[in-house]
Order: sequence, then C-alpha cells, then structure tokens
Amino acid sequence: MKDLCRELAQEHAALDEIVKGIGESKWDMITPFDDWTIRQEICHIAYFDDKARLAATDPDGFQTDMLEIFEGVTSVDAFLENTVKDLMKLSSKALMNFWINERTKMINAIEVLGPQDKIPWYGPPMTAESFVIARMMETWAHGQDVVDALKIKRTPTERLKHIAHLGVKTFGWSYKNRGLEKPVKKVCVELKSPSGETWRWNPEQTENSITGSAEDFCLVVAQRRHIDDTRLMASGPIAREWMTLAQVFAGPAERGPDAGKFKQI
Repeated sequence: MKDLCRELAQEHAALDEIVKGIGESKWDMITPFDDWTIRQEICHIAYFDDKARLAATDPDGFQTDMLEIFEGVTSVDAFLENTVKDLMKLSSKALMNFWINERTKMINAIEVLGPQDKIPWYGPPMTAESFVIARMMETWAHGQDVVDALKIKRTPTERLKHIAHLGVKTFGWSYKNRGLEKPVKKVCVELKSPSGETWRWNPEQTENSITGSAEDFCLVVAQRRHIDDTRLMASGPIAREWMTLAQVFAGPAERGPDAGKFKQI
C-alpha cells in the first residue's frame, strides 16, 4: 500500500507541476471534457481527494456527507456542479493549497490500511488497493484533459500499468453499465509499456486481441480518445466492440470523443 500510495502521490505531483506555472488566466481555458475549464478539472480532483480522505478516516461521516450532497440532486451534472461550487470560488493558489493539503491527508490515511480493507464510496465499497488505483486513474485522466487544453504532451510513465489493469478489469462493467450482456470470451490485451516492457492480460485468448501502447489503451478506456485516433490494433469483433464501449470509471454510461476529434501525435 505504501508503494501504491507513493505512485499516486507521484501522479498528483506530475499534474501539480503542469498547472502551477500556467498563469491565472489559463485556469479558465476550456478542456475537451464536457467543456470543463482547467479550474473545474482541478476542483473535481481536489473535492474527491478530500472525500476520499473522509471515507478512509470516518466512514460514518462520509455516509452522512454523501447523503447531504445528494439531497435534492436530480442529475449527475447537477451533482458534479454541486461538488465544486465552493472550490470554484477560490483563487488558483488557494485551490492548489487546498488540494495539496487534502491529498496528503488522504494518502497518509490510506497507506496504513491493508490492501483488502474496505472503503465506502459513491457506490459499492472498494478495497483500499482498488481505491488508490481509482484515484490514480482519475488524476491521470483529468490531467489529460488539462494537457489537451494546453496543447502539450506528457511523458508516459510506468504508472500506466495500474490504469491499464483497471481497464482490463472493467471489461464486464463496460457492458453491464449499458444494459448489455457481457461476452463469454475475454480479450487478450498486449501492451508496450513506456520503458519497452510488454504487459499481457488473458494471453490464452486467441480470437480477440488488442495490441499497442499502454498509453493509447489507457486513453481509450478512460474515454479520452477514440480507438481510431490511436495506434491500437483491435483484432476480432469483441475486441473492437469493447474499445467503443470501454469505461474504466464508475457512474452512468458515457461515450468518449468521436473519431477524428484528436489527431495522433
């Protein structure tokens, strides 16, 4: 857990490094994600890191807080707007101070837990291990929105393995979340890591496969890229279908960007 939390802290720091020097005016640049601004992206991450800390340290308090935030809310958009409305009033400096403080307390609280200890969340409870990986994925995915807005490219890291694993693990969820029957057959996933290592899942499967870079795979399952705007190769009907439905995050079924929105760099 300490090693995993250290990697989450590294993901935080990487995004921190990008936004801390952009200047106040750029905080209100529109990102490709639902027309959120960079400020909204950071508010979103900071808010849920704060609630993650609460969930890990005070489960009953988290349940009470969750009921209060959901009270009177009729849509996901309204819920998300409600979560960031107070943080949106802060200056970028104050927002960053809040985020750094809360994410540090969150990591301190979670790293002492066992990997299988349960943490309540906005759905079924999660194991501490899965919880940290989910926070890493959220930080990385919304960080992608920020760099897309700024038109810069990040250097991928080996931390992508956690997000890729979560992408493979949510294969069935991507179908169930849309009211579709999960395919009986799995898909072989073979990805090239940033360091050149090969990562494999379900290697015994031969009829359907996905190959390519770990970064491209993570961008697709996090719905930041359409598969046609990456160099991923999907062989077999299930593999292709999955890549058009993949959703590594919780919540209602969403669809990622249309093909052609992002050109391959």
